[in-house]
Amino acid sequence: MKIKKNDTVLVIAGKDRGKKGKIRFAYPKKGRLLVEGVNFIKKHARATGQARQAGIIEREAPIHISNVMLLCDKCHKPARVGSKALESGENVRYCKSCQEVID
Repeated sequence: MKIKKNDTVLVIAGKDRGKKGKIRFAYPKKGRLLVEGVNFIKKHARATGQARQAGIIEREAPIHISNVMLLCDKCHKPARVGSKALESGENVRYCKSCQEVID
């Protein structure tokens, strides 16, 4: 997975197309991301004692990684992400449009 937690992404497909958000959680085995403020679902919840309120609860659901693109910090555009090794031998991610190192 080339996108990690705390990256800012742009949704490029689906009902929330065009929205930006920060990644809260990444699920690499499933290929999904939980993005802040994107992909809200309505969940019907039953009250369990005094712990939880009954009714319809809106919460964020994971979105597939193919439906988002990383926003580059330098060029402020959605960009494809590449991986390369620096002279020091460290592997880093970089923006394929402006060639700047992301992290």
